[in-house]
Amino acid sequence: MRTTRDRIRHAISFEIIGLAIVIPLGAWAFGMPMHDIGVIGIVSATIATLWNYIYNLGFDRIMQRVRGSTQKTPPIRVAHAVLFEAGLLIVLLPPIAWYLGISLWQAFLMDVSFALFYMGYALIFNWAYDRVFPLPEWRELKAA
Repeated sequence: MRTTRDRIRHAISFEIIGLAIVIPLGAWAFGMPMHDIGVIGIVSATIATLWNYIYNLGFDRIMQRVRGSTQKTPPIRVAHAVLFEAGLLIVLLPPIAWYLGISLWQAFLMDVSFALFYMGYALIFNWAYDRVFPLPEWRELKAA
């Protein structure tokens, strides 16, 4: 299982790279000032970083208990990303609507757009992260 230091590196690098992509893209897609999308992005990323750490720790513990390993198959990676984004969507909806002065429906559509982006991004980022920083137990499974 990943160490606390590794989980922190994972969460922070995920959010920094994600923000660098989503702020300009979101400002362009929604026709809003980059500053407003930036505030939403940074607050959301802060909440998401905390959620990322807690969620991944819990997910890995469940996988370890159920499967005996934290190695994820493609279907498990999809479920992992969808469940992560669903939980985050519930938490972020009210602050987005309030800050931008938009309806909950508009905030929902915006948040779903961000969630769809982040689901794809999470799949790619986590796959790449696992390749760059594999766990020793995964190397042992490949060698066996």
